[in-house]
Amino acid sequence: MKKLFLIIGLASLTLTLTSCERDITSLNEDPKHPTEVPSGVLFASAEHALLDQVLSANVNRNITRFFTQQWSETTYTDETNYDMVTRPIPRNHYNRMMASASATINSPGVLSALRDARRFLDSEGVDAVTKNNNIAMIELVNVYAWANLVDTYGDIPYFGALKATAENPGSAEIPYDDAKAIYLDLIKRIDAAVAMINTTGSGYSNDLIYKGDMSKWKKMGNSLKFRMAVTLADSDPALAKTYAEAAYTAGLFTDKLDNFGLQTFPSGLLSNPVYQDVIQSGRNDFLPSDILVDFMNTTSDPRRATWFTQVAGAYVGGVYGDQNVFSSYSHFTNVISGENAQGFLLDFSEIQFLRTEAAARGFSVGDTAANLYSAAIKASMTEYNINDATATAFIAANPYNAVNWKKSIGEQAWVAMFNKGFQSWNFARRLDFPVFQNPGGSVVESVPVRMRYSDQEYLLNAKNVNAAASKIGGDKVSTKLFWDKF
Repeated sequence: MKKLFLIIGLASLTLTLTSCERDITSLNEDPKHPTEVPSGVLFASAEHALLDQVLSANVNRNITRFFTQQWSETTYTDETNYDMVTRPIPRNHYNRMMASASATINSPGVLSALRDARRFLDSEGVDAVTKNNNIAMIELVNVYAWANLVDTYGDIPYFGALKATAENPGSAEIPYDDAKAIYLDLIKRIDAAVAMINTTGSGYSNDLIYKGDMSKWKKMGNSLKFRMAVTLADSDPALAKTYAEAAYTAGLFTDKLDNFGLQTFPSGLLSNPVYQDVIQSGRNDFLPSDILVDFMNTTSDPRRATWFTQVAGAYVGGVYGDQNVFSSYSHFTNVISGENAQGFLLDFSEIQFLRTEAAARGFSVGDTAANLYSAAIKASMTEYNINDATATAFIAANPYNAVNWKKSIGEQAWVAMFNKGFQSWNFARRLDFPVFQNPGGSVVESVPVRMRYSDQEYLLNAKNVNAAASKIGGDKVSTKLFWDKF
C-alpha cells in the first residue's frame, strides 16, 4: 500500500502547475504537462482527488454538510452562516474539480488528471478489450465530476472546455453552456461508456474503487444515469422517466458492496477525509447539529448510537449557526470520523431512495413507492449494521405517506444521506424537504440552493460569467438550478 501512495503522490506532483491563469485553462493542452505517465496512475490520482474533494469536511472547499444543516461549528460560525467569501469556497471547489493549478501534491484536479489519463492510454499498447474498459472508466468518472459541477453552479463552461485547441491553449475566455444541454450530453456519454464495457475483461489494476471489476463499473454507470434521470424529473418528466426506466432495466446497485467509493479507507495518504479534517487536524471545530439530532430524537432513530456519542445519557446536537462549546454536545463516532471509515460518492442507499422517488412519480422501477420506501430505509440501516428487526420497527413507527410523499422521502433520505453532503443537498433541493430556516447570522439571502461562481471568473472570464449569471437569473445562492423547479 505504501508503494501505491508513493505512485499517486508522484503522479499528483507531475500534475501540479504554477500557472496563475484561471484553472479551467489547464483542460487545454499545455506544454508543462508530463509527456509520459502511466494512464492507470493518472486515473487513480483522479479517483483520489474526487474522493478527497467530495467527501472533505474542510471549510475552505466543501461546506455542503452545512447546506443541509446536518453539521454545526464550535468556534467559527462563518460557514454555517454561509459566508463563502472570506474563504473562497466556490473558487476552491471549482478549481479542484476542474484542473490542477491550485491542487496540492495529494490532490490533482479531477478533470485534468482524467484528460491526461485518456491521452496517455493511446500509446500504452494494451489489448482492445482492456483499452475500451479503461476508456469507459475514465468517461464515467468524467461524467460524475461534470455532473457535480452542474449540480453545484448551474451553467458552466463545458463544450468549449472539452476542446484542447493548440491554436489558443492559454485562453481564459471560454463560454458558459446551458446546464440542461450539458446534462443531456453527459447522459449520452454514460450510455456510450457503458456500451464499451466488456465484463469478461478487466480495467485499470490501479483502480482504487473497484480494482478494475467491470461488472461493478457497469452498475456504477447505470446508477449514475439513474441519479441524473431522477434529478431531471421536475424539469422534463417524460425524458426523466425514459432515462430512469432504461437505467433500472440495465442494472443498478444491488447492495452496499456495489457502492462507488471506499468501503474502508486505508491509513496514510488515503485516509478518510473526514478523519483528516475532524481528528487529525487536532481541532474541535465540528459537531452534529441540533436540527438533525433533534429530528432523529423525535423518531427514536437507532442510527444515533452508531453515529454520535452521548452527553449525560442523551444525544445533543450543537446549535446550528451559533458557537458551541465542544464538550457540551454529542460528537461523531469512529464510524463517521475514524481514519479507516467508509466514504461513498454514489451508493445503494441513495439508489433505493431514488427508486422510491421514481416510483412515487409513476416510473416503472420494479416495485411500489411504499415498498421501496421501506427497502430504502433498511438499506441505510444495513449500511450501518442496524439489524432487520430494529429497522422494521422503525419503519412501522415512521410509515410512508403517499399523500405527502415528498416529505416522507425527503426527510428520510436526508437522514440516510448524513455525512454525504452533495447527495443530501440534491435530495433536499429537489424534494423541498426538510424545510430549512436561514440562520439569524446568515450573510446570504437564503439557505443555498446553488453555489456562486468562482470569484476568479469575474477577473479572467468576465464577459462569459456575467452573461451566464444574467441568463440564470443572477449569480446568487437563491437562484435555482434548471432542475430545481419548486
